[in-house]
Amino acid sequence: MRIVAAALMAGATGLAACDRASDKVEVGGETPAARAPGAAASSQTVGGPSNAGPEAGSLIVPGAPAFAVLYPGGEIEAPPTIASDAVGSGGLVTFRTDAAPETIVTFYRTHAEAAGLSSVMAMNMGEARSYGAAKAGVGTSLQVVASPLEEGGTSVQVSWSAGG
Repeated sequence: MRIVAAALMAGATGLAACDRASDKVEVGGETPAARAPGAAASSQTVGGPSNAGPEAGSLIVPGAPAFAVLYPGGEIEAPPTIASDAVGSGGLVTFRTDAAPETIVTFYRTHAEAAGLSSVMAMNMGEARSYGAAKAGVGTSLQVVASPLEEGGTSVQVSWSAGG
C-alpha cells in the first residue's frame, strides 16, 4: 500500500512540472522545445558510498541550488544523480531520516521559498507527503516525496532543477 502511495505521489510530482499555459511538459527543468538544436542531455551519478555524501544541511552536490540541501540527519541511500544540458542542471537523491514526512516537507518548503520559488503542489496520501515548488519562466523547480517506512523512519526523494 505504501509503495503504491509513493508511486502515485511521484507521478503527481512529475505532473506538477507541467507548463499549463503551453501544454508542454517540463522534465528536469526544460521543455522539449527549449533544448538547443543538437544539444544532448547528460547524466551521471556522483559521490561514493552513502556515508561519503554531503553533510546534513549542506548542498547535495557542489553547484546545486540553495534549496537542494540534505535534510539534517538524512542518510543518503545511493549517490545522487545529476543531469545537465544546454538549459541547466538538475538532480535526484534518495535518503532516509528519522523525521516525520510533514517535518521534511516543511524544511524543503522553507528553503524553496527563501530561494524565491513558489509552492505549486502539495499532496497528502495517508502519512506520505509530496511537495513541489517552481520559479515561473526559468525552469527552476523542486519536488519532494516523503513516505514513512514500515520499519520506522522516513524515505525521502528530492529532485531539483536549477533552471536556466
